[in-house]
Amino acid sequence: ALGVDGFRLDAIPYLFERDNTNGENLPETHAFLKMVRKYIDDRYPGTVLLAEANMWPEDSTSYFGKGDECHMNYHFPLMPRMYMALQMENRYPVLDIFDQTPAIPDTCQWAIFLRNHDELTLEMVTDEERDYMYRVYVKDPKARINLGIRHRLAPLMNNNRKKIELLNSLLFSLPGTPVLYYGDEIGMGDNFYLGDRDGVRTPMQWSSGRNAGFSDANPQKLYLPLIQDIDYHYESLNVEIQNRNPSSLLWWMKRIIAKRRQYKSFGRGDIKFINSENTKILVFTRNYEDETMLVVANLSRYAQPVTLELQEYAGRTPVEVISKNKFPSITSEQPYFLSLSPYECQWFLLEKKSVPEGGEKKYVELILNEWSELMQKPILAQLENSILIPYIKQQRWFGSKGRLIELLRIIKVAEIPVPDYNAYILLIEVNYQDGLPELYQLPVTFISESQATELKDLYSQSIIAKIKIDVDGFLHDAIYNPKFTIALLKNLIEKELIDLPDNTVLTFSSSIGKEEVNVESENFKPKIYNGEQSNTAVVFGKSLFLKIFRKLDYVINPDVELSQFLTEESRFQNIPKLLGTIKWLINRESISLAMLQEAVQHSGDGWTYIIDILDEINEKILANPQAIQVAEEIAAGSLTFDLENGLPDELHELFEGTVMEHIRLLGVRTAEMHKALGLRKDLPSFSPEPYSLHYQRSLYAGLQSLVRNTFHLLRANVSKIGEELQDEVKQFLDAEIEILTVFKNIYKQKINVVKIRNHGDFHLGQVL
Repeated sequence: ALGVDGFRLDAIPYLFERDNTNGENLPETHAFLKMVRKYIDDRYPGTVLLAEANMWPEDSTSYFGKGDECHMNYHFPLMPRMYMALQMENRYPVLDIFDQTPAIPDTCQWAIFLRNHDELTLEMVTDEERDYMYRVYVKDPKARINLGIRHRLAPLMNNNRKKIELLNSLLFSLPGTPVLYYGDEIGMGDNFYLGDRDGVRTPMQWSSGRNAGFSDANPQKLYLPLIQDIDYHYESLNVEIQNRNPSSLLWWMKRIIAKRRQYKSFGRGDIKFINSENTKILVFTRNYEDETMLVVANLSRYAQPVTLELQEYAGRTPVEVISKNKFPSITSEQPYFLSLSPYECQWFLLEKKSVPEGGEKKYVELILNEWSELMQKPILAQLENSILIPYIKQQRWFGSKGRLIELLRIIKVAEIPVPDYNAYILLIEVNYQDGLPELYQLPVTFISESQATELKDLYSQSIIAKIKIDVDGFLHDAIYNPKFTIALLKNLIEKELIDLPDNTVLTFSSSIGKEEVNVESENFKPKIYNGEQSNTAVVFGKSLFLKIFRKLDYVINPDVELSQFLTEESRFQNIPKLLGTIKWLINRESISLAMLQEAVQHSGDGWTYIIDILDEINEKILANPQAIQVAEEIAAGSLTFDLENGLPDELHELFEGTVMEHIRLLGVRTAEMHKALGLRKDLPSFSPEPYSLHYQRSLYAGLQSLVRNTFHLLRANVSKIGEELQDEVKQFLDAEIEILTVFKNIYKQKINVVKIRNHGDFHLGQVL
């Protein structure tokens, strides 16, 4: 009733006693377990009973019953054999124990582990195997206790990071639910000089502060002392330090857990061992429904080659799940060859050739008891791992489609009151294989299936997943729901402050009053703005424009900062006035979620207008051979020319009329805006910055890098373009060196300007 997720039934085979027996595995125990299981399932569904039965697999399976006793059971014999296989550099101990493991009911699961709260027990091994384990894993006789070893994982592995990663990779990929013991995720040490099993039960090392952040009590009052060993000292080995280091063991564990959650085969799939001549390599597949995973582990301290008989998967492409790199496809003609570095474990998704699907798009389905359950950890984990990654990659506002996503986390949630079903604003942190992580905003809410027809027709990109609550419906992007956007506008007008449970605050501020806006009026009916942009905008009637930022940052948003400056400081008249902002205050940092501006009546935006004009001019040039020749001569010469006086006669008529006036006006407005931005040189954010030689060199290097990366991305994806365009694209790719040469020439010319004008430093404003 207090919310416990499960119970570890300690030494369950000895629950009952009977005279003239050792009390082990009595029928009374099984009868009692059936009664307890029914009681728990009836009153607290979802609560787990985990049996601790340190027995051989064929004996411990009796504690599953027929699926009506314990939900889970520790697989004790597997644990020591994983260590044996690693030390012997031979896969046989793991294969042997799985041969001895019988099938269990579909509703039950093994719990597998590397370490637990007790000693590393060696009861389920032979005497010879136990002696072998003592010789290789016990460095001090005091580390032995009962029939086991009182060490944590890191000391058992001599703090060898590659061995620790290999064992955890196997733990997360073999059949069963992985059980992690606290501290092993950061590589904590132990103190076997303490009595009994206390050496592996020392305080968790959260930080380098008082008592390792475990307690603020007097250090002498701690039940057990902190680890002082120099290799595992809490001041140098703790969560706080490892959390700041993306290369730490803690972050590696976070990533491997996230990857495991993405693939159902690891949790529910069968296991099939793949034979190979190299006994130092352990290979198996995990299959569930249409998903097949291939796991290849090198148990040796040396690099190893291996050939695998994978002909039954011919035509599939192994995709390495961490990097998303595609390996050569499997063929039916010959074995598949791989090479692995020492103690390496690789996970592959055996990807089938994609077949175009017709009909209605299929969505992942979530089943909830009530709407608020969406924010519970298991559902959030499902969103993170199997739903949001493919969803955001399809969105236009997601700007990093060309980067490989390593990890997606929902780091903050804010609840916004909305009629019928409240909305949630999700702050999503996206981590990539290279480069810095990015922060995105995704508001979500629920819409019933009966109400979703128009939404699916007009904004199909807003549907995230299917949901079953009391009615069937969809989880969708709340920005496309008028109830949510009206709620945002109402909060802005009323200048609301929403205190969130995690001690953060959502602030709504605006310069408009309640008497100016009636949110229920048809004059303020919200409509999604369909302009091409990386944010999402909502227009309320004809007077208000709400821009909702998708990509966020922990520093001030430049769009908000510039609009506020031009509206309040310089009184610049040629931009929409800033009327309000929505911000999320987190740890004294302000994240801008949205900005409210006055709406400007127009028949189209300037960007689209100019693009249309240029398209029209291009068509006229292509229809005139003389104009083509002149245009090519201009393109081959200077990068700039005088539109009015320097334009050849063959092109002059193409730019007659309003085109020249709009181009001129655009230049004037741009200059006026820059002049307005320079009015307050006393403000640090708006004072001119030196454009030094060092910065100029950095800019040049950045342009070079951008060109090279863009061309590399194009080359990697040219096969995905329609065949009719591939030759044209390949010809364009030959221009990479020319473009880099242009940048180099510009860079050299500008250096001369710098040296002449101001001995090395000058202001960008002067050059403009």
